[in-house]
Amino acid sequence: MLDLLAPIAARVGIDVPASHRRGIALVGAGAIVEVAHLPAYQGLGLDLRGVYDVKPDRARDLAAEFGIERVYSSLEELLADDAVEVVDVAVVPWAQPDVLRQVIAAGKHVLGQKPFAPDLATARELIGLADAAGVKVAVNQQLRWDEGIAAAREMVRAGWIGTPTTMSFTVDISTDWTAWDWLVRSDRLEIMYHSIHYLDAVRSILGDPRRVFATASRRGGQVATGETRTISTLVYDGDTRAVLHVNHENQGGDQRAEFRIDGTEGAIRGTLGLLYDYPHGRPDTLEVYSRVVPTDGWLAYPVTQRWIPWAFGGPMAGLLAWIADGTPAPTAAADNIRTLALVHALYGSIDDGEARVVEAG
Repeated sequence: MLDLLAPIAARVGIDVPASHRRGIALVGAGAIVEVAHLPAYQGLGLDLRGVYDVKPDRARDLAAEFGIERVYSSLEELLADDAVEVVDVAVVPWAQPDVLRQVIAAGKHVLGQKPFAPDLATARELIGLADAAGVKVAVNQQLRWDEGIAAAREMVRAGWIGTPTTMSFTVDISTDWTAWDWLVRSDRLEIMYHSIHYLDAVRSILGDPRRVFATASRRGGQVATGETRTISTLVYDGDTRAVLHVNHENQGGDQRAEFRIDGTEGAIRGTLGLLYDYPHGRPDTLEVYSRVVPTDGWLAYPVTQRWIPWAFGGPMAGLLAWIADGTPAPTAAADNIRTLALVHALYGSIDDGEARVVEAG
């Protein structure tokens, strides 16, 4: 059976050929850059030229830790460096649009973080600026590169479970939002900053839904300002549906983070190991049951990589390939705006209690 899985494993690997590599600089030297971005980039052998952060000591510490040769004293200095062709922007969400505008104006390709923009109007503006400047913009929507999710997607594409009929994420965890001082105060929380991962993963497998419905709530006495419990339903043409049931207020310690895809000829099920004892986590799991292959019951796929840091190499690899050969990145901003539109449609549904048609990106 391992021979059966080998082609799937080969297709989900993340690789950056030498001809795709470009000089990369980072704007932002926070914890996620340290534990995810830079380990992933170094593992791919990428050309890391420098780093800038509004806290110079933090940038210097990070540069020393990862052997990055240059620490910039300002964003302007970074953008003036001709050795830098690609900028990875990892700043707080409200600061990102202005930084992206400056990077685009400097004529450099850029990888932004999710959410790409606070609203669709700003997202469209940034995409328009990039198109006019002839630069490429992608979004670090990395869950779709998590090995378990990516392998599941390849199994679906290969027809192993027939026509997909249902996809679900069931996440029941305890999240300490105070670990992010800006996030704990956000009015829009769970869908905007967490379920956006699952929504993008669903889109990468099922495509764009026609209508959505969502409900959200808070736990009495919780520290976080925004919603921490959500149920989101995505309605597709025909009988295909997706459901996300996410609770960050688990009080029993029995945390779980599961996904499942059912089809006319089988099913796929897995777990997101990162969310068990975040941020340490554990390995993901993935199993497939197929009458097409067939698998003779549930067959385990041997997941070897973790969401953090491995999957963080995917969006950058996609952007670099786009620059090199013109093939749009899977998370190109022009595509990712549809994930953002889905997020806003769900909030609209929460606000008025009605199903919403997802606005075209």
